[in-house]
Amino acid sequence: MDQAGIIRDLLVWLESHLDQPLSLDNVAAKAGYSKWHLQRMFKEVTSHAIGAYIRARRLSKAAVALRLTSRPILDIALQYRFDSQQTFTRAFKKQFNQTPAYYRRASEWNAYGLRPPIRLDNSTLPQAQFVTLPETVLVGQTQSYTCTLEQISRYRDEMRIHFWQQFLLETDTVPPVLYGLHQVRPSQEKDDEQEILYTTAVPSDQLAQTMQSTQTVLLEGGDYVQFTYQGPRSQLQDFILMLYGTCMPTLQLTRRHGQDIERFYTHGGKKRPEPPTEIRCEYLIPIRRTDS
Repeated sequence: MDQAGIIRDLLVWLESHLDQPLSLDNVAAKAGYSKWHLQRMFKEVTSHAIGAYIRARRLSKAAVALRLTSRPILDIALQYRFDSQQTFTRAFKKQFNQTPAYYRRASEWNAYGLRPPIRLDNSTLPQAQFVTLPETVLVGQTQSYTCTLEQISRYRDEMRIHFWQQFLLETDTVPPVLYGLHQVRPSQEKDDEQEILYTTAVPSDQLAQTMQSTQTVLLEGGDYVQFTYQGPRSQLQDFILMLYGTCMPTLQLTRRHGQDIERFYTHGGKKRPEPPTEIRCEYLIPIRRTDS
């Protein structure tokens, strides 16, 4: 295997072991090289020092946990292998230019400091489109669930399908456009979990008359960055994680307060017995536009 292939596989392994001991000796043993040779090869392929990269990725994962859970800062620091809250705070402030406590409390989420995972598969990032939406009245249902950050990828697809099936229970047809309004906040019950508020909705003129158990829902107006996904339903959550983990920091965007919007385009006809395996979705993230 060529050097790029070796480092590509190593990057994938590192990403799933950031909360495990990753000394140079451990990583070199995994790769099957001396640590000196591995350091040199990693730098040649990625232009980054392996130790600095691991620390930057750990701090980036910790930043996400700070924003999406109410876990104690010390717990997050220890999970990502910092030996004390003081050590973590110093490293965090160096990368993000603010303390972990301030980062958690900030009303908006600036992508500054987040280190995207290095990708060596030559894949192109989804194209960003900047749009301004008017405030729009929809009709729908809001439900909630809680899960840990580690569970979100599996839970989100399951709960989305469950909510859609409940929402469309009283109708025989599927509207051509379906909205999912998605908002996350730290759980009030468990500090290592987040609460997801998910609203299934449709424009009022698409609503079947037989659907009774609905409420008026406001789609918030404002500036958004929009990405389009088309492919297997099961991979939508990986796409969303890439938007937040790679696209937002690469574009240096600030996420303002508000809901993420999923806008699905369906076959718009008779309900089918099974949910679709292939979907087309526009995913919109509320952002703070800055004057250039």
